[in-house]
Amino acid sequence: MRENFKAAVLTFEIALLTIAGACSRPQPVAVNDRPIGTAIEIGTPLGLPPVPVPKDNPETAQTIAVGRRLFYERKLSADGSLSCASCHNPVNGFTDGRPHSSGVGGKVGTRNAPTLINAAYTPSQFWDGRAPSLEEQAGGPIANPIEMNQSHDVSVAKLQADASYRADFEKAFGPGPVTFGRVKNAIASFERTLISGNSAFDRYQFGGDKKALNPAAVRGLEIFRDAKRGNCSSCHTIGETYALFTDGKFHNIGAGVNGEGDLTDVGRFTETKTEADTGAFKTPTLRNIAKTAPYMHDGSLKTLKDVVDFYAGGGNSNPYLDKEIKAIKLSGKDRADLIEFLEALTGDMPAHAGPPENGAAAELGLVK
Repeated sequence: MRENFKAAVLTFEIALLTIAGACSRPQPVAVNDRPIGTAIEIGTPLGLPPVPVPKDNPETAQTIAVGRRLFYERKLSADGSLSCASCHNPVNGFTDGRPHSSGVGGKVGTRNAPTLINAAYTPSQFWDGRAPSLEEQAGGPIANPIEMNQSHDVSVAKLQADASYRADFEKAFGPGPVTFGRVKNAIASFERTLISGNSAFDRYQFGGDKKALNPAAVRGLEIFRDAKRGNCSSCHTIGETYALFTDGKFHNIGAGVNGEGDLTDVGRFTETKTEADTGAFKTPTLRNIAKTAPYMHDGSLKTLKDVVDFYAGGGNSNPYLDKEIKAIKLSGKDRADLIEFLEALTGDMPAHAGPPENGAAAELGLVK
């Protein structure tokens, strides 16, 4: 029995030494992808509601700053040639002015780059809604083989190797290495500041300035809202106190139909596998629409006149055409008035949205 007692004591002492040794060794630091700074509120201009912000990624000055830097960072592409801003250029209303965007090695995609202006308000991202948040959207183009073509791990390694980025991330998120969760949160925080309102329309509709719109634009607004004439606001919504000019939903409007009458892109169907979603794409905002040509998910319409003419003709017939898309009778004057109204939706560009350094802006062609 004494031998058994000695063995038990020895076992207990070894256990104590093991615990003590473990406690004396440095413990790994828990990495938190949640910002540590003081949360701030994004100011919103006339015509827009408060910006929705997720609880696990509150806006802070530090995350916005590092996100802005990342948005213009070409290290996030495989060959260092592209940044987020390559397809979402502030000069072009945060689009690239092309029918289809170009990626690394000159690869060309199949869709038009949508504007990031006021993207914070839409419940899902991309034309087909495959990303449920700006955070998830931020990671998509980086790894996409026909866009930036770089794995998330490689992107993180490049940023981790840069002492200035390590310092920026620690200021924004606290101790720990760069993670892709931190990268996504930072980019999304910056993108939520890309808010534009206070257009001539806003001053007329919500600011009480009845001289803000000229007579042609006022007539265009009437057509836009009239269910029997334009019926545009059924999808491009205008509320009582603000206007997002999008319902955030998906519609087949007859864009992207080839000469044989077949849809060239099934759109939302890819995500939902619901037949009714075939050829449906997210309703884009119309704010700053005069700056974001060409139009539609495939960039097939070059001008606002082309867009108005397309809708007046009832789009392109296909089995899944939205019931709201019908031919409408608009005179030449009506169409010109509608265009005048659409041009009145150009608002103030967000402050501090360009590249952090003017040199980088000139190099990337992001300033005129």
